[in-house]
Amino acid sequence: MTITPRRAAVLFAGLLASVTTSAAPGQQRSFVACPIVRDTSTVPCWLAEYEGETYFLTLQTDVSAPVNPPQLGHQVLVEGVVADEPRVCGGIPLKPVVLSVLPEIDSSCSTMLPAEDRYNLTFEPPRPPGPSRGRLAFDNPNPAPRRAVPETLPRTFTLQYDFDSAIAFRHAGVLQQIQDVVVKQKAARVDITAYRAASLLSNGKTLTERDGIGRRRAEQIASLLKDAGLTAVTYQVQWQDAPPPDGLDDAAGRRVDIVVHD
Repeated sequence: MTITPRRAAVLFAGLLASVTTSAAPGQQRSFVACPIVRDTSTVPCWLAEYEGETYFLTLQTDVSAPVNPPQLGHQVLVEGVVADEPRVCGGIPLKPVVLSVLPEIDSSCSTMLPAEDRYNLTFEPPRPPGPSRGRLAFDNPNPAPRRAVPETLPRTFTLQYDFDSAIAFRHAGVLQQIQDVVVKQKAARVDITAYRAASLLSNGKTLTERDGIGRRRAEQIASLLKDAGLTAVTYQVQWQDAPPPDGLDDAAGRRVDIVVHD
């Protein structure tokens, strides 16, 4: 087939359009989709598709990982930034990324892709071999290094949450720091403020956390601290809605602020 100058121009324009509409580094991506798991010779990787593009979410690791993987049978809320990095398992990486498994069962979320040689990964496990030590709030198998406790109060701590979720395994380190500060500084009061938030998706829709999640978060933190032996302090517990979402860093609104006073 002869390619005339006019046809060449049309083809070039189409190619240019396909390039400019693909995900560009630094773009925010917030969407709900069925996760896809791809097998490899080392460790499975998780992907998701949005508007014709495939994104890499995370590797299949245990609960000690900073980003916990999605689950088949559930949709996942993906909130991340397009990274300027090579594709992983065929998907564009999102860094940073927050993944929230939505609680509703969705049987259509069941796609598993076979291993392919081109997608083999080099993987170092985040912890030694053996069973996980569980999800206890104050029992972290890989605790963060203890920081020196300042001489003065108040001290403020923040716990970030996945969408519609309560306490998670990764919160153990911060809870331990709070316990240390209260004990060593002989604190008299702990203020707990929890937030219910919403996420503005890339398609313009807003996804709002369920009613009562703020109260559940606040009361759960107070209960955990009391169960850890911090019963000689006064607790002020409250909850409220976060400011309206803007689609940029909506995950930051899902949090609990804890202030330790003398």
